[in-house]
Amino acid sequence: MSQDIQIELLGIEKHYGAFHALKNVNLSIPKGTFVALVGPSGCGKSTLLRSLAGLEKITGGTLKIAGEVMNDVPPRSRNIAMVFQSYALYPHMTVEQNLTYSLKMHGVPKAEAKQKAEEVAVITGLSRLLDRYPRQLSGGQRQRVAMGRAIIRNPQAFLFDEPLSNLDAALRVSMRKEIRALHDRLGATSVYVTHDQIEAMTMADHVVVMRDGVIEQQGAPLDLYDRPANRFVAGFIGSPAMNFIPAIAAEDGKSLILDFGAMKQTLAITRAIEPGRKLIAGIRPEHIGVVEPGHGSFDVPIAFVESTGSSTFIVAATQPELTIVETRRDRVKAGDMIGLSVDPGQIHLFDASTDRLV
Repeated sequence: MSQDIQIELLGIEKHYGAFHALKNVNLSIPKGTFVALVGPSGCGKSTLLRSLAGLEKITGGTLKIAGEVMNDVPPRSRNIAMVFQSYALYPHMTVEQNLTYSLKMHGVPKAEAKQKAEEVAVITGLSRLLDRYPRQLSGGQRQRVAMGRAIIRNPQAFLFDEPLSNLDAALRVSMRKEIRALHDRLGATSVYVTHDQIEAMTMADHVVVMRDGVIEQQGAPLDLYDRPANRFVAGFIGSPAMNFIPAIAAEDGKSLILDFGAMKQTLAITRAIEPGRKLIAGIRPEHIGVVEPGHGSFDVPIAFVESTGSSTFIVAATQPELTIVETRRDRVKAGDMIGLSVDPGQIHLFDASTDRLV
């Protein structure tokens, strides 16, 4: 194993009776990397995190931290720190007492623990709050205490279990920046569980997409966005989600026949596909341009329009519906006919029977 690998998972399995929660999970996390585990509820991401922490006992495979096998090592001996969604603060303790509790349990002298608490308070912006109790803090301040309590132990890895899901939208954005800045400042190794793919894309160096206990794809955020391995990853990464249209390769092998139910449209592609092959065409909303009717790839009627100020979301009255994202404030409305311009180089093709990228 490379000296740079801080966490290594080899063939990890987890069973709850007959339920197979983790299936042959393999993952190597270099030291100093921020990894996000992302996927829908029940995909296994929290189970994997809890297995890393030792809160769940794996039923197969090998789990290593800093080169040492941790399969049978109890949680308190793994030298990792976990930040929970619920903050898990002791309500009867002050901020300082919450920060120093783990040090106290490990026999660190009181004066040394107090000094460390003051140092961590500076890093996390808690210096003026050390005498307060959790009930006197905002949600963001409580989350800082939870992070400070993790930092003070100087662990080999930080584990975050959906730490921002209890915060409002604006505070989530600012806390994303704070957590990532702390990670960089500390040179930490972080594993972050979230169901929010925006959090994963904006915070992580490496994103792991999970479904049904399996890693569907892993890699740099933009690699997953640009080159999804299958339809699931393509639909999960990106907001708004990718459009998927049933299609069949045309007789010339150089174009697709898109199936919108009662309407069929032909679209050029950049490579040859065997005629008659059944496919799913994936097109991201931001890769569809709006032009005058008759001047694009094909024309569609508009079902409805939503403007957020910076962007306009146009939904075409097709089956399946097509979502288009425009940065221009075109004065289009429901019922209008528009032309759509699709760059053939931005079309993702998935096999209709396997959902794998073609």
